[in-house]
Amino acid sequence: MVTSRSLDALCGARLFFKCENLQRAGVFKARGAHNAVLALSDEEARGGVLTHSSGNHGAALALAARVRRIPAYIVVPENALPSKIDNIRRYGGRIEFCPPTLAAREAAAARIQSETGARLIHAYNDPWVIAGQGTAALELLEDHPDLDAIVAPVGGGGLLSGTAIAAKGLKPEISVLGAEPAGADDAARSLQAGRLMPQTNPRTLADGLRTSLGDLTFPLIRQQVDAIVTVSEAALGENMQLVWSILKLVIEPSSAVAVAAVFQAKESLQGKRVGVILSGGNVDLDRLPWIQRP
Repeated sequence: MVTSRSLDALCGARLFFKCENLQRAGVFKARGAHNAVLALSDEEARGGVLTHSSGNHGAALALAARVRRIPAYIVVPENALPSKIDNIRRYGGRIEFCPPTLAAREAAAARIQSETGARLIHAYNDPWVIAGQGTAALELLEDHPDLDAIVAPVGGGGLLSGTAIAAKGLKPEISVLGAEPAGADDAARSLQAGRLMPQTNPRTLADGLRTSLGDLTFPLIRQQVDAIVTVSEAALGENMQLVWSILKLVIEPSSAVAVAAVFQAKESLQGKRVGVILSGGNVDLDRLPWIQRP
């Protein structure tokens, strides 16, 4: 947990940052992946585990599989960030590249599953994964039971739905806010429409938030989350740099979305105690948003 008087003064609230960027595999997804993999019976784990992922969940699953001493097969789109591909390899994941479409990812995963018998562990649309992600909020409230609100980024919804379940279960009156890029705002649109609105052509630096909500995560978010705050790409970059500069923490764009949402909603958070989940820190250092390219 990290705090900053400087950021508190800028925001007008008391902020408590949950540093999942310092988590194993550099991302909160280590929680859900380990929970799901360690819950498998020996028979279920016999063929290993499998997923399709743009990076963070794949690395986390590879790490969890290494702990369990079983193989991990990771289908990765060809345009995934090199730093995230390196993480998957570092933890022993068996990578298969595919075209960067959901159909291609699912087809490759289905083929590998039929060939190996590996157990599919979805990045977010899985009860064990959702429960594991919720432990970050559980720890936040164990340390600071007087929080008034928790902010978490939302892509597929595993972290946000797990956060809401844990937070509301411990403290029903707490506010839970989701943070989403305006260029990938399917969660905000889905809540407004009252039905699942698939992601179409997401445009954001926050590569971890380009996925659509799942049929498990959407109802949970609809029932438990108080609001979704959308932020611009400019705000995302500014707040990423702000955290690097003031907190001296390496966070990725998806984490910066949560920080930007706090400042976007600062009028409603004035004087409150707010937990902010910094979801991850896996970033390509030569692709930082504030670096000018020719």
